[in-house]
Amino acid sequence: MSTPPRPHRFEPPGRATEVADGIFAYVQPDGSWWINNTGFLVGTDGVVSIDSCSTTDRTSAYLGAIARETDRPVRTLVNTHHHGDHTFGNYLFPGATIVGHDRIRAAVREWGEPHSAPLFTDVDWGPVELAPPFLTFEDRVKVYVDDLVCDVQYIGTPAHTDNDSVVWIPERRVLFSGDLLFNGGTPFVMQGSVAGALAALDRLAALEPETIVPGHGPVCGPETIDAAHGYLRFVQRTAAAGRAAGVAPLEAALSTDLGEYADLLDPERLVGNLHRAYAEDAGAPPGAAIDLRAASADMITFNGGRPLTCHA
Repeated sequence: MSTPPRPHRFEPPGRATEVADGIFAYVQPDGSWWINNTGFLVGTDGVVSIDSCSTTDRTSAYLGAIARETDRPVRTLVNTHHHGDHTFGNYLFPGATIVGHDRIRAAVREWGEPHSAPLFTDVDWGPVELAPPFLTFEDRVKVYVDDLVCDVQYIGTPAHTDNDSVVWIPERRVLFSGDLLFNGGTPFVMQGSVAGALAALDRLAALEPETIVPGHGPVCGPETIDAAHGYLRFVQRTAAAGRAAGVAPLEAALSTDLGEYADLLDPERLVGNLHRAYAEDAGAPPGAAIDLRAASADMITFNGGRPLTCHA
């Protein structure tokens, strides 16, 4: 099975959407590889941004969308995790305090400068400079927008990565989930944990959010938590059956009927997810080291031997 090529680059939107009073979601279609969501809150003295974007052009467009809503400066930038689609644009916020979990700082540096090959089709990243968080926290930190509390919480376990945080605004029941949720896209836990992601979803559900800005895809409600939960259980069942049959993750993925998940973007992520699920089914703890190069190579094979399509 391979992912059909999408025909064009998806341009960054010009405006953000106000999802609650003074709270904006910046949703970038189509939400596939490297095309993430961000968001911001406008206060009397300044703006709090949740994440940046993958490329210079996309982050510049996002800053333009902020400027269309307010002339106040971005004073705080919160990173939900270390992946480059949420952090490569950090350097374009020179006056902001960049906040993130303790592990994000080292992970941004280890990830390094952006590059496309051999995993992805070519991307024009722009003159990106790494700018990791310089204010970090272990468990949680509160950020205030005037008197409105933004509760930035480490999710407590490897899930999408080993450093995922969410931004929860209890007074407005608004949640910025980072990549713990992909609305319309295939969940991805190759660098984290299947079991941990399920625990993280339970924690999100316990917050009882009404409005969720996912890491990728349209703004949604708590039903997206249930959908992600179902997919990850499907991954666990597929891994258990594959290991019992003595087949490798790639072979299991190629022979699997995606069923209700067939229309999700980036289905090749199933292979990476299975590499992680195989390890956990064999007893590995959440976040244990696996062969990420082999898992990535198998995703390319699943994709017909082509680099994964990226329109960032």
